Amino acid sequence: MSRREDSLNMRNEARTFDQERVRLQWAARGFSCGIWVDPPGRVWADFIHDTDELVMVVEGEQEFEVSGRSYRPPIGEELLIPAGTRHTARNAGWLTSRWLYGYKG
Repeated sequence: MSRREDSLNMRNEARTFDQERVRLQWAARGFSCGIWVDPPGRVWADFIHDTDELVMVVEGEQEFEVSGRSYRPPIGEELLIPAGTRHTARNAGWLTSRWLYGYKG
């Protein structure tokens, strides 16, 4: 398979990402599951929650700054933001990003 075919398959997988499967997995661990859709350049700055938060990018490029450290998780990889941790989320790409978020509790 060529790189172009790999790239197209990856983009198609992002579009058909099984949010329901993730929602069920997160629910089994005690987390909610919602989706944010952010245009390029959108920033959610300096949030602190009283509960743990999970995030997972499903399309685009999203950067999370957690306690001053920057993370760019690949599509489908979870990032845990511990309760009481200052964090920022930003769309770091040129296209709309979609990412799942869930709170413990």
